[in-house]
Amino acid sequence: MNKIILMGRLVRDPEIKSTASDKIVTTFTLAVNRRFKNAQGQNEADFINVVVWGKQAESCGNYLGKGQRAIVDGRLQIRSYEAKDGSGRRYVTEVIAESVDFIDFANSENKQQASSSDFNEEIPF
Repeated sequence: MNKIILMGRLVRDPEIKSTASDKIVTTFTLAVNRRFKNAQGQNEADFINVVVWGKQAESCGNYLGKGQRAIVDGRLQIRSYEAKDGSGRRYVTEVIAESVDFIDFANSENKQQASSSDFNEEIPF
């Protein structure tokens, strides 16, 4: 079973793109705090890349922003590709989101605009 659930804050605004076949994809990085503090007593975080597809990708691109909290439910994917400069193989670890819950909003205007009836896919708010 490949299942991952993360809660964290967006490091920067999401990037929304369209593929050659007109599929919408949004990517963002989620900073997820670790449970324990380091030797200096400070919190540490992991920075995890998230990929969202389809209507849900549009919602994330429109309603999420830097610093907002989100819960991502999805699967872990590791892919590889050959570097363009010929220096070898590169590996990318990312979470492919099945659902994204918006924990808070940048401002109350966005919250009023976003409602579950606006989307065809199940996106809890």
